[in-house]
Amino acid sequence: MAIDWNALTAEEDRAYFMAGIVEISPESFTIEEKQEILRDMVAASAAIENAMRDDFARFDEVTQTRLIDALTGAGPRHRDWWHRMLVAGPMHRDTITI
Repeated sequence: MAIDWNALTAEEDRAYFMAGIVEISPESFTIEEKQEILRDMVAASAAIENAMRDDFARFDEVTQTRLIDALTGAGPRHRDWWHRMLVAGPMHRDTITI
């Protein structure tokens, strides 16, 4: 099954856009609305991470190791963080990797 990355990123963009509006005008939202926006942000980001883990799991061990090496070299995240994000723990999570 192909992952619809456009839909996932559009949902995350929408959630974070709403958070930006809250930041600009917090008095325009009830506490319940703010909580729902926060839940939407976490859910959208978790869905992307879960899809990343699904894609990653399709690779063989050598390819997974090379990908983690490439990700480690390409940005500020350490190898341990990428391992926790892509390998360690449950495949699908309700929260984001911190």
